[in-house]
Amino acid sequence: MFVISKERFEELVEEALATLPEELSNQIENLAIIVDDEAPGRSLFGLYEGIPLTKRSPISYSAVMPDRITLYQTTICRQCDSEDEVKAQIRKTVIHEVAHHFGISDPRLEELGWA
Repeated sequence: MFVISKERFEELVEEALATLPEELSNQIENLAIIVDDEAPGRSLFGLYEGIPLTKRSPISYSAVMPDRITLYQTTICRQCDSEDEVKAQIRKTVIHEVAHHFGISDPRLEELGWA
């Protein structure tokens, strides 16, 4: 397990977000990214909660709380032996969860190598 401060972990999350192609990042709407320790009762690196962009409409998507992506720091760090590994896992997790925001399914992410 590689131990890293929450502040540094959050910096790595910001760096991962900055690597997203601009044409995608410009389309992210109403999304909050949160860092937590671990998912209760599950071993997850990240979790997307919300209504994907592909399911939104002006009628059904109005005055709602932001979608959430939660990244689980302890779970990610438990699988890593260096900051470089943490950084790579954060990036992969951010891409995976943002893809859910865009409506991309887990099977499709597996096909693309991001599952």
